[in-house]
Amino acid sequence: MKVLALIPARGGSKSIPRKNIMTILDRPLLAWSIYHAEKSKYVNRIIVSTDDDEIAEKSLEWGAEVPFIRPSNISDDRSLDIDVFQHALKWLKKNEDYSPDLVVHLRPTGPARKIDLIDKAIELIASRKDVDSLRSVSLAEQNPFKMWIMNEDETIRPVAILKNIKDAHSVGRQMLPKAYWQNGYIDITRPLTVLEKSSMVGDSILPFIIQDKIIDLDYPEDIPLVESALKNILDGNNEDHEIHTERHPV
Repeated sequence: MKVLALIPARGGSKSIPRKNIMTILDRPLLAWSIYHAEKSKYVNRIIVSTDDDEIAEKSLEWGAEVPFIRPSNISDDRSLDIDVFQHALKWLKKNEDYSPDLVVHLRPTGPARKIDLIDKAIELIASRKDVDSLRSVSLAEQNPFKMWIMNEDETIRPVAILKNIKDAHSVGRQMLPKAYWQNGYIDITRPLTVLEKSSMVGDSILPFIIQDKIIDLDYPEDIPLVESALKNILDGNNEDHEIHTERHPV
């Protein structure tokens, strides 16, 4: 199978300026996602989608391809993943006649990943031709059936409603279904889902449950936590921090 790792890394960042190329354990933040893709048994192409020349240069330096510069109109803080992925897949088809079987979405802001989980996720969706995508999730700490949304008139309404349980917000938690939140650890989609259904997930979504604590780099105070989690993973796997380029077909 042709498995593409697509790493979105725009130049703008409001919480931490130039976040995608800030140094985390001796390499740029985005280089960790490149590293994860290179260490995977199944990923056989790695592309960084960016609007920024310096990020493009760093991406090339650390082993990824940057075959295009992303247009500015899909590179601001309101741009959607679907726009970025549609642009990349259309560009690759038009300019290289390249269409992957799977697209692995690796966000730079979550560098504390385990390679074996990436490979297990790829194996799982590769074995399920009936699904449109795979999305990593974690068990929610707070149940959404006990959450509320503020109305314009300053009253509130439930976030979620169950057909078979009236006033679900007022029953015991043990009576409610388990809920999961998308954690951004790894998401995988099929090109047809992106291009034909104009969706990152489609109609049939396979869950990939992550048991580990998820730590993203969103604010400066997250930096020590991310570095510690990443170091623990590397030390636990006896990683030598070297990037290998060997590829294996699915």
